Amino acid sequence: MIFETWWLLALPLVFGLGWMAARFDVRQLMSEQGALPRSYFKGLNFLLNEQPDKAIDAFIEVARLDPETTELHFALGALFRRRGETERAIRVHQNLATRPDLPDPEREHALYELGQDYLRAGLLDRAEESLRRLMSGPYEASAKRVLLELYEVEKEWRKAIDAAREIQALNRQDYSVQIAQFCCELAQESLQRKEPEAAVEWLEQALRENPKNVRARMLLGDVAMAAGDARGALRHWLSIETQDASFLPLVADRVVKAYRELGEAGQAIDWLRGLLKTGLAAELLDTAYRAELELNGAEAAVAVMREQLRRQPSLLALTRYFDAQAAQASQSAEVAIAGAGEAAATDAPVATAAGQEQAQEVAAIRDLLQLRTRNLARYTCRECGFRARLFYWQCPGCNRWETYAPRRTEALG
Repeated sequence: MIFETWWLLALPLVFGLGWMAARFDVRQLMSEQGALPRSYFKGLNFLLNEQPDKAIDAFIEVARLDPETTELHFALGALFRRRGETERAIRVHQNLATRPDLPDPEREHALYELGQDYLRAGLLDRAEESLRRLMSGPYEASAKRVLLELYEVEKEWRKAIDAAREIQALNRQDYSVQIAQFCCELAQESLQRKEPEAAVEWLEQALRENPKNVRARMLLGDVAMAAGDARGALRHWLSIETQDASFLPLVADRVVKAYRELGEAGQAIDWLRGLLKTGLAAELLDTAYRAELELNGAEAAVAVMREQLRRQPSLLALTRYFDAQAAQASQSAEVAIAGAGEAAATDAPVATAAGQEQAQEVAAIRDLLQLRTRNLARYTCRECGFRARLFYWQCPGCNRWETYAPRRTEALG
Protein backbone atom coordinates (compact mmCIF):
# COMPACT_ATOMS: atom_id res chain seq x y z
CA MET A 1 0.00 0.00 0.00
CA ILE A 2 1.44 3.33 -1.06
CA PHE A 3 1.25 5.97 1.67
CA GLU A 4 -0.35 9.16 0.45
CA THR A 5 1.26 12.22 2.01
CA TRP A 6 -1.89 14.30 1.72
CA TRP A 7 -3.53 12.09 4.41
CA LEU A 8 -1.28 13.78 6.92
CA LEU A 9 -3.02 17.05 6.16
CA ALA A 10 -6.61 15.66 5.77
CA LEU A 11 -6.86 13.84 9.10
CA PRO A 12 -6.08 16.84 11.37
CA LEU A 13 -8.40 18.98 9.27
CA VAL A 14 -11.34 16.58 9.75
CA PHE A 15 -10.78 16.39 13.51
CA GLY A 16 -10.56 20.17 13.69
CA LEU A 17 -13.84 20.68 11.85
CA GLY A 18 -15.59 18.19 14.12
CA TRP A 19 -14.29 19.94 17.23
CA MET A 20 -15.46 23.33 15.93
CA ALA A 21 -18.93 21.96 15.10
CA ALA A 22 -19.30 20.50 18.58
CA ARG A 23 -18.25 23.78 20.16
CA PHE A 24 -20.76 25.66 17.98
CA ASP A 25 -23.66 23.34 19.00
CA VAL A 26 -22.82 23.66 22.67
CA ARG A 27 -22.61 27.44 22.49
CA GLN A 28 -25.88 27.62 20.57
CA LEU A 29 -27.63 25.41 23.13
CA MET A 30 -26.25 27.50 25.98
CA SER A 31 -27.35 30.71 24.31
CA GLU A 32 -30.88 29.35 23.73
CA GLN A 33 -31.16 28.27 27.34
CA GLY A 34 -29.83 31.61 28.44
CA ALA A 35 -32.44 33.37 26.32
CA LEU A 36 -35.27 31.59 28.18
CA PRO A 37 -36.33 33.42 31.34
CA ARG A 38 -35.69 31.70 34.63
CA SER A 39 -39.42 31.88 35.34
CA TYR A 40 -39.98 29.36 32.55
CA PHE A 41 -37.91 26.71 34.30
CA LYS A 42 -39.44 27.63 37.65
CA GLY A 43 -42.89 27.10 36.17
CA LEU A 44 -41.94 23.69 34.81
CA ASN A 45 -40.55 22.74 38.20
CA PHE A 46 -43.76 23.79 39.92
CA LEU A 47 -45.82 21.74 37.45
CA LEU A 48 -43.66 18.68 38.06
CA ASN A 49 -44.14 19.16 41.78
CA GLU A 50 -47.92 19.50 41.33
CA GLN A 51 -48.04 23.14 42.40
CA PRO A 52 -50.28 24.63 39.68
CA ASP A 53 -50.84 27.98 41.45
CA LYS A 54 -47.14 28.80 41.57
CA ALA A 55 -46.66 27.41 38.04
CA ILE A 56 -49.32 29.78 36.71
CA ASP A 57 -47.66 32.76 38.37
CA ALA A 58 -44.30 31.80 36.87
CA PHE A 59 -45.73 31.34 33.37
CA ILE A 60 -47.57 34.65 33.58
CA GLU A 61 -44.21 36.28 34.23
CA VAL A 62 -42.73 34.53 31.17
CA ALA A 63 -45.65 35.65 28.99
CA ARG A 64 -45.18 39.22 30.21
CA LEU A 65 -41.46 39.18 29.37
CA ASP A 66 -41.91 37.45 26.01
CA PRO A 67 -45.34 38.05 24.42
CA GLU A 68 -44.36 35.98 21.37
CA THR A 69 -44.60 32.67 23.25
CA THR A 70 -47.98 31.62 21.86
CA GLU A 71 -47.70 28.01 22.97
CA LEU A 72 -47.19 29.21 26.52
CA HIS A 73 -50.30 31.37 26.23
CA PHE A 74 -52.30 28.33 25.09
CA ALA A 75 -50.99 26.34 28.03
CA LEU A 76 -51.91 29.14 30.42
CA GLY A 77 -55.45 29.39 29.01
CA ALA A 78 -55.95 25.64 29.37
CA LEU A 79 -54.72 25.78 32.97
CA PHE A 80 -57.07 28.64 33.81
CA ARG A 81 -60.07 26.84 32.28
CA ARG A 82 -59.26 23.59 34.06
CA ARG A 83 -59.14 25.47 37.37
CA GLY A 84 -62.49 27.16 36.69
CA GLU A 85 -60.95 30.61 36.14
CA THR A 86 -62.88 31.11 32.92
CA GLU A 87 -62.53 34.91 32.85
CA ARG A 88 -58.73 34.67 32.80
CA ALA A 89 -58.85 31.88 30.20
CA ILE A 90 -61.13 34.00 27.98
CA ARG A 91 -58.78 36.98 28.29
CA VAL A 92 -55.74 34.91 27.30
CA HIS A 93 -57.42 33.34 24.27
CA GLN A 94 -59.05 36.63 23.20
CA ASN A 95 -55.66 38.31 23.16
CA LEU A 96 -54.34 35.54 20.95
CA ALA A 97 -57.32 35.54 18.56
CA THR A 98 -57.08 39.31 17.99
CA ARG A 99 -53.34 39.46 17.37
CA PRO A 100 -52.83 40.68 13.78
CA ASP A 101 -49.51 38.85 13.37
CA LEU A 102 -50.82 35.44 14.44
CA PRO A 103 -50.75 32.76 11.71
CA ASP A 104 -54.15 31.35 10.66
CA PRO A 105 -53.65 27.87 12.20
CA GLU A 106 -52.89 29.40 15.60
CA ARG A 107 -55.78 31.87 15.26
CA GLU A 108 -58.16 28.96 14.63
CA HIS A 109 -56.70 27.19 17.64
CA ALA A 110 -57.36 30.31 19.74
CA LEU A 111 -60.97 30.51 18.50
CA TYR A 112 -61.53 26.86 19.34
CA GLU A 113 -60.16 27.32 22.85
CA LEU A 114 -62.20 30.51 23.24
CA GLY A 115 -65.37 28.66 22.32
CA GLN A 116 -64.70 26.12 25.06
CA ASP A 117 -64.00 28.93 27.54
CA TYR A 118 -67.33 30.58 26.74
CA LEU A 119 -69.14 27.26 27.05
CA ARG A 120 -67.59 26.60 30.45
CA ALA A 121 -68.51 30.14 31.56
CA GLY A 122 -72.12 29.69 30.43
CA LEU A 123 -71.83 32.33 27.68
CA LEU A 124 -73.50 30.08 25.15
CA ASP A 125 -74.21 32.65 22.43
CA ARG A 126 -70.58 33.73 22.35
CA ALA A 127 -69.43 30.12 22.40
CA GLU A 128 -71.58 29.33 19.36
CA GLU A 129 -70.33 32.44 17.55
CA SER A 130 -66.68 31.46 18.07
CA LEU A 131 -67.18 27.85 17.09
CA ARG A 132 -69.26 28.73 14.02
CA ARG A 133 -66.19 30.46 12.58
CA LEU A 134 -64.45 27.06 12.44
CA MET A 135 -66.83 25.19 10.16
CA SER A 136 -63.99 24.40 7.77
CA GLY A 137 -60.37 23.61 8.36
CA PRO A 138 -58.49 21.43 10.83
CA TYR A 139 -60.73 22.31 13.79
CA GLU A 140 -64.03 21.64 12.03
CA ALA A 141 -64.73 18.24 13.60
CA SER A 142 -63.65 19.34 17.08
CA ALA A 143 -65.71 22.53 16.87
CA LYS A 144 -68.80 20.60 15.81
CA ARG A 145 -68.43 18.24 18.75
CA VAL A 146 -68.29 21.17 21.15
CA LEU A 147 -71.29 22.71 19.37
CA LEU A 148 -73.19 19.48 19.89
CA GLU A 149 -72.42 19.67 23.60
CA LEU A 150 -73.59 23.29 23.60
CA TYR A 151 -76.90 22.43 21.93
CA GLU A 152 -77.51 19.71 24.51
CA VAL A 153 -76.95 22.23 27.31
CA GLU A 154 -79.35 24.66 25.62
CA LYS A 155 -81.81 21.82 24.92
CA GLU A 156 -81.83 22.86 21.27
CA TRP A 157 -82.61 19.33 20.16
CA ARG A 158 -83.23 20.09 16.46
CA LYS A 159 -79.84 21.80 16.19
CA ALA A 160 -78.32 18.90 18.12
CA ILE A 161 -79.73 16.45 15.56
CA ASP A 162 -78.24 18.47 12.69
CA ALA A 163 -74.87 18.76 14.43
CA ALA A 164 -74.76 15.03 15.21
CA ARG A 165 -75.53 14.16 11.59
CA GLU A 166 -72.78 16.52 10.37
CA ILE A 167 -70.24 14.90 12.69
CA GLN A 168 -71.49 11.48 11.64
CA ALA A 169 -70.94 12.31 7.97
CA LEU A 170 -67.59 13.99 8.61
CA ASN A 171 -65.96 11.31 10.79
CA ARG A 172 -68.05 8.28 9.86
CA GLN A 173 -68.95 7.87 13.54
CA ASP A 174 -72.26 6.37 14.62
CA TYR A 175 -74.45 8.91 16.41
CA SER A 176 -77.71 6.99 16.04
CA VAL A 177 -78.05 6.50 19.81
CA GLN A 178 -77.76 10.24 20.48
CA ILE A 179 -80.00 11.26 17.57
CA ALA A 180 -82.72 8.87 18.72
CA GLN A 181 -82.55 10.33 22.22
CA PHE A 182 -82.80 13.86 20.82
CA CYS A 183 -85.97 12.77 18.98
CA CYS A 184 -87.35 11.44 22.28
CA GLU A 185 -86.64 14.77 23.93
CA LEU A 186 -88.56 16.53 21.15
CA ALA A 187 -91.41 14.03 21.61
CA GLN A 188 -91.61 14.84 25.30
CA GLU A 189 -91.72 18.54 24.52
CA SER A 190 -94.60 17.84 22.13
CA LEU A 191 -96.44 15.93 24.84
CA GLN A 192 -96.00 18.84 27.24
CA ARG A 193 -97.60 21.07 24.60
CA LYS A 194 -100.41 18.47 24.30
CA GLU A 195 -99.47 17.58 20.72
CA PRO A 196 -99.61 13.76 20.72
CA GLU A 197 -99.52 13.44 16.93
CA ALA A 198 -96.23 15.35 16.73
CA ALA A 199 -94.89 13.27 19.61
CA VAL A 200 -95.69 10.04 17.79
CA GLU A 201 -93.89 11.30 14.67
CA TRP A 202 -90.75 12.06 16.66
CA LEU A 203 -90.89 8.69 18.43
CA GLU A 204 -91.26 6.81 15.16
CA GLN A 205 -88.27 8.74 13.82
CA ALA A 206 -86.33 7.77 16.95
CA LEU A 207 -87.03 4.10 16.26
CA ARG A 208 -85.95 4.51 12.64
CA GLU A 209 -82.68 6.02 13.85
CA ASN A 210 -82.17 3.35 16.49
CA PRO A 211 -84.57 0.38 16.52
CA LYS A 212 -83.18 -0.63 19.93
CA ASN A 213 -84.30 2.61 21.56
CA VAL A 214 -86.43 1.51 24.51
CA ARG A 215 -87.36 5.01 25.58
CA ALA A 216 -89.31 5.64 22.37
CA ARG A 217 -91.30 2.44 22.88
CA MET A 218 -92.07 3.43 26.47
CA LEU A 219 -93.28 6.86 25.40
CA LEU A 220 -95.43 5.41 22.63
CA GLY A 221 -97.13 3.35 25.33
CA ASP A 222 -97.64 6.49 27.41
CA VAL A 223 -99.25 8.25 24.44
CA ALA A 224 -101.60 5.32 23.86
CA MET A 225 -102.50 5.14 27.56
CA ALA A 226 -103.23 8.86 27.68
CA ALA A 227 -105.55 8.38 24.70
CA GLY A 228 -107.47 5.68 26.58
CA ASP A 229 -106.00 2.80 24.59
CA ALA A 230 -104.79 0.55 27.40
CA ARG A 231 -104.53 -2.45 25.08
CA GLY A 232 -102.32 -0.51 22.65
CA ALA A 233 -100.20 0.75 25.53
CA LEU A 234 -99.67 -2.84 26.70
CA ARG A 235 -98.54 -3.86 23.21
CA HIS A 236 -95.87 -1.19 23.25
CA TRP A 237 -94.68 -1.88 26.79
CA LEU A 238 -94.64 -5.66 26.53
CA SER A 239 -92.75 -5.48 23.22
CA ILE A 240 -89.80 -4.08 25.17
CA GLU A 241 -89.01 -7.68 26.07
CA THR A 242 -87.90 -8.27 22.48
CA GLN A 243 -85.81 -5.08 22.49
CA ASP A 244 -84.11 -5.43 25.85
CA ALA A 245 -85.88 -7.31 28.62
CA SER A 246 -83.74 -5.69 31.30
CA PHE A 247 -85.80 -2.49 30.83
CA LEU A 248 -89.12 -4.18 31.70
CA PRO A 249 -88.96 -3.13 35.38
CA LEU A 250 -89.11 0.50 34.23
CA VAL A 251 -92.62 -0.10 32.82
CA ALA A 252 -93.83 -2.68 35.36
CA ASP A 253 -96.08 -0.25 37.25
CA ARG A 254 -97.56 0.97 33.97
CA VAL A 255 -98.26 -2.59 32.84
CA VAL A 256 -100.07 -3.37 36.10
CA LYS A 257 -102.16 -0.21 35.78
CA ALA A 258 -103.11 -1.04 32.18
CA TYR A 259 -104.17 -4.59 33.09
CA ARG A 260 -106.27 -3.27 35.96
CA GLU A 261 -108.03 -0.76 33.69
CA LEU A 262 -108.83 -3.64 31.35
CA GLY A 263 -110.20 -5.69 34.26
CA GLU A 264 -107.41 -8.24 33.87
CA ALA A 265 -105.52 -7.76 37.15
CA GLY A 266 -104.89 -11.51 37.37
CA GLN A 267 -102.79 -11.37 34.22
CA ALA A 268 -100.69 -8.62 35.77
CA ILE A 269 -100.01 -10.84 38.80
CA ASP A 270 -99.11 -13.80 36.58
CA TRP A 271 -96.80 -11.59 34.50
CA LEU A 272 -95.02 -10.28 37.59
CA ARG A 273 -94.68 -13.71 39.21
CA GLY A 274 -93.13 -15.05 36.02
CA LEU A 275 -90.59 -12.22 35.89
CA LEU A 276 -89.71 -12.75 39.57
CA LYS A 277 -88.24 -16.11 38.57
CA THR A 278 -85.79 -14.39 36.21
CA GLY A 279 -82.78 -12.16 36.77
CA LEU A 280 -85.10 -9.13 36.85
CA ALA A 281 -86.48 -10.00 40.28
CA ALA A 282 -84.50 -7.44 42.27
CA GLU A 283 -85.87 -4.59 40.18
CA LEU A 284 -89.46 -5.85 40.34
CA LEU A 285 -89.72 -6.41 44.09
CA ASP A 286 -91.44 -3.10 44.83
CA THR A 287 -93.99 -3.46 42.04
CA ALA A 288 -94.69 -7.12 42.81
CA TYR A 289 -95.12 -6.41 46.53
CA ARG A 290 -97.56 -3.56 45.96
CA ALA A 291 -99.56 -5.50 43.37
CA GLU A 292 -99.88 -8.59 45.58
CA LEU A 293 -100.83 -6.48 48.60
CA GLU A 294 -103.49 -4.48 46.75
CA LEU A 295 -104.97 -7.31 44.69
CA ASN A 296 -104.52 -10.44 46.83
CA GLY A 297 -103.93 -9.18 50.35
CA ALA A 298 -101.11 -9.27 52.90
CA GLU A 299 -101.01 -13.05 53.23
CA ALA A 300 -100.36 -13.51 49.51
CA ALA A 301 -97.70 -10.77 49.61
CA VAL A 302 -95.94 -12.56 52.49
CA ALA A 303 -95.96 -15.84 50.58
CA VAL A 304 -94.56 -14.30 47.39
CA MET A 305 -91.84 -12.35 49.21
CA ARG A 306 -90.87 -15.42 51.28
CA GLU A 307 -90.49 -17.46 48.11
CA GLN A 308 -88.45 -14.69 46.51
CA LEU A 309 -86.21 -14.47 49.59
CA ARG A 310 -85.46 -18.18 49.28
CA ARG A 311 -84.87 -17.90 45.52
CA GLN A 312 -82.68 -14.77 45.44
CA PRO A 313 -81.79 -13.54 48.94
CA SER A 314 -80.94 -9.84 49.30
CA LEU A 315 -81.42 -7.03 51.79
CA LEU A 316 -84.09 -5.49 49.58
CA ALA A 317 -85.98 -8.78 49.38
CA LEU A 318 -85.74 -9.13 53.18
CA THR A 319 -87.09 -5.60 53.59
CA ARG A 320 -90.09 -6.29 51.37
CA TYR A 321 -90.73 -9.57 53.22
CA PHE A 322 -90.96 -7.73 56.54
CA ASP A 323 -93.09 -5.04 54.89
CA ALA A 324 -95.54 -7.79 54.01
CA GLN A 325 -95.23 -9.33 57.49
CA ALA A 326 -95.94 -5.97 59.10
CA ALA A 327 -98.98 -5.46 56.88
CA GLN A 328 -100.25 -8.95 57.75
CA ALA A 329 -99.65 -8.46 61.49
CA SER A 330 -101.43 -5.11 61.38
CA GLN A 331 -104.42 -6.64 59.64
CA SER A 332 -104.49 -9.51 62.14
CA ALA A 333 -104.39 -7.07 65.04
CA GLU A 334 -107.29 -5.09 63.57
CA VAL A 335 -109.31 -8.28 63.12
CA ALA A 336 -108.52 -9.33 66.70
CA ILE A 337 -109.60 -5.96 68.07
CA ALA A 338 -112.83 -6.13 66.11
CA GLY A 339 -113.41 -9.67 67.32
CA ALA A 340 -112.69 -8.71 70.93
CA GLY A 341 -115.36 -6.06 70.76
CA GLU A 342 -117.97 -8.62 69.71
CA ALA A 343 -116.86 -11.60 71.82
CA ALA A 344 -117.38 -11.91 75.55
CA ALA A 345 -114.65 -14.52 76.12
CA THR A 346 -112.27 -13.77 78.97
CA ASP A 347 -109.12 -14.52 76.93
CA ALA A 348 -109.99 -12.11 74.11
CA PRO A 349 -108.11 -9.11 75.61
CA VAL A 350 -105.02 -11.28 76.09
CA ALA A 351 -105.08 -12.43 72.47
CA THR A 352 -105.58 -8.86 71.31
CA ALA A 353 -102.60 -7.61 73.32
CA ALA A 354 -100.41 -10.43 72.01
CA GLY A 355 -101.37 -9.61 68.43
CA GLN A 356 -100.61 -5.95 68.90
CA GLU A 357 -97.25 -6.76 70.46
CA GLN A 358 -96.35 -9.03 67.54
CA ALA A 359 -97.36 -6.33 65.07
CA GLN A 360 -95.16 -3.79 66.87
CA GLU A 361 -92.14 -6.14 66.84
CA VAL A 362 -92.48 -6.85 63.14
CA ALA A 363 -92.95 -3.14 62.41
CA ALA A 364 -89.79 -2.34 64.38
CA ILE A 365 -87.77 -4.84 62.34
CA ARG A 366 -89.26 -3.45 59.14
CA ASP A 367 -88.42 0.13 60.09
CA LEU A 368 -84.84 -0.85 60.93
CA LEU A 369 -84.40 -2.56 57.57
CA GLN A 370 -85.94 0.34 55.69
CA LEU A 371 -83.58 2.74 57.45
CA ARG A 372 -80.63 0.55 56.47
CA THR A 373 -81.64 0.04 52.84
CA ARG A 374 -83.15 3.47 52.10
CA ASN A 375 -80.03 4.68 50.33
CA LEU A 376 -78.68 1.27 49.36
CA ALA A 377 -79.87 0.50 45.84
CA ARG A 378 -78.63 2.89 43.15
CA TYR A 379 -78.44 3.08 39.38
CA THR A 380 -74.79 3.44 38.36
CA CYS A 381 -73.33 5.06 35.24
CA ARG A 382 -71.02 2.70 33.35
CA GLU A 383 -68.84 5.57 32.17
CA CYS A 384 -68.23 7.78 35.22
CA GLY A 385 -69.67 5.75 38.10
CA PHE A 386 -72.23 8.43 39.07
CA ARG A 387 -74.87 6.79 41.30
CA ALA A 388 -78.48 7.94 41.51
CA ARG A 389 -81.76 6.79 43.00
CA LEU A 390 -83.61 7.61 39.78
CA PHE A 391 -82.98 6.20 36.32
CA TYR A 392 -81.64 8.73 33.80
CA TRP A 393 -81.33 8.40 30.04
CA GLN A 394 -78.53 11.00 30.16
CA CYS A 395 -76.06 10.72 33.02
CA PRO A 396 -76.04 13.88 35.19
CA GLY A 397 -72.35 13.27 35.88
CA CYS A 398 -70.74 12.83 32.46
CA ASN A 399 -73.74 13.86 30.25
CA ARG A 400 -73.46 10.72 28.13
CA TRP A 401 -76.54 8.98 26.81
CA GLU A 402 -77.76 5.48 27.72
CA THR A 403 -74.91 4.78 30.13
CA TYR A 404 -77.19 3.74 33.01
CA ALA A 405 -77.99 0.06 33.25
CA PRO A 406 -81.65 -0.38 34.25
CA ARG A 407 -80.58 -2.45 37.25
CA ARG A 408 -79.74 -1.05 40.64
CA THR A 409 -76.81 -2.25 42.69
CA GLU A 410 -76.69 -2.87 46.41
CA ALA A 411 -73.44 -1.11 47.22
CA LEU A 412 -72.56 -0.28 50.79
CA GLY A 413 -70.46 2.78 49.88
